[in-house]
Amino acid sequence: MCYGRQFAKMVEWGMTPMQALQAATTVAAKTLGDLGTDIGAISAGKSADIVAVNTDPTVNIKTMETVSFVMKSGTVF
Repeated sequence: MCYGRQFAKMVEWGMTPMQALQAATTVAAKTLGDLGTDIGAISAGKSADIVAVNTDPTVNIKTMETVSFVMKSGTVF
């Protein structure tokens, strides 16, 4: 299963790549109410899960379908 496909669909349906990425991170965290103060962005004092891809997803959103690095709660998977 490819979990990154939703990004390409969001762009296909009218979002910019940045809007699609934000929808899955900062916007999603804000919709969770109080959790939005602790998650959704990489900054001091926040809990963050991080993924990395090989190319700029704002140029080619399909790169989100091939994640090369995952860190969850400080552990690399």
